[in-house]
Amino acid sequence: MTFQAYDSWWWPFIFILIGGWLATDAWRFLGVFLGGKLSEDSQMLVMVRCIATALVAAVIANLVVFPTGALASTPLTLRIGAGVAGFASYILAGKRVIVGILAAEAVLVGGMFALQ
Repeated sequence: MTFQAYDSWWWPFIFILIGGWLATDAWRFLGVFLGGKLSEDSQMLVMVRCIATALVAAVIANLVVFPTGALASTPLTLRIGAGVAGFASYILAGKRVIVGILAAEAVLVGGMFALQ
């Protein structure tokens, strides 16, 4: 069974739906099944949370350092400065995510307008 197996308009959607489900949801169900028996303070669950956090941080760093589209035309210092300002605002506002996001956006957009 391949992506071009059928010559129907609906086949690519079914192929992606099945492939996407098998690649993600099966592992999620297995994680819920196995993780339900673990204590929240167990070393295994702490390790899983650390790895998940590190993966998210790596994706964000990749987007900041190697952006595409309109963000690629901005200087690296502006992008990093916006991230630092957002993180500082997040901490100073009592760990409110929306405050950090809005602060980073304000610095980034303000810097983009200042450079034009």
